[in-house]
Amino acid sequence: MLNEALRLLRTFHDLKQVDLAERLGVGRSYISELESGTKTPSMDVLKRYSENFNVPVSSIMFFAENVENSEGRANRIAKARGAIATKIIRFLQAIEERS
Repeated sequence: MLNEALRLLRTFHDLKQVDLAERLGVGRSYISELESGTKTPSMDVLKRYSENFNVPVSSIMFFAENVENSEGRANRIAKARGAIATKIIRFLQAIEERS
């Protein structure tokens, strides 16, 4: 989720999209498209992020990978909880029917 990593990087530094766009030399709408995931940043733009925030491109990519993994993990946990809750409800209903 590179788009989410870029958004978090910007918000962590308390910047508005328009301020970051100015720093990077791109349009605000381009920043919006990057953060929404409708556009993918070029390596040049990633280097600009890197230089602007003093963070290696590799760290940005690593962060993006971890954001994606944590969201996937959260989804799996939510699905597991739902499945367990469903089984508990069915178990309790079965007990109730036997009573």
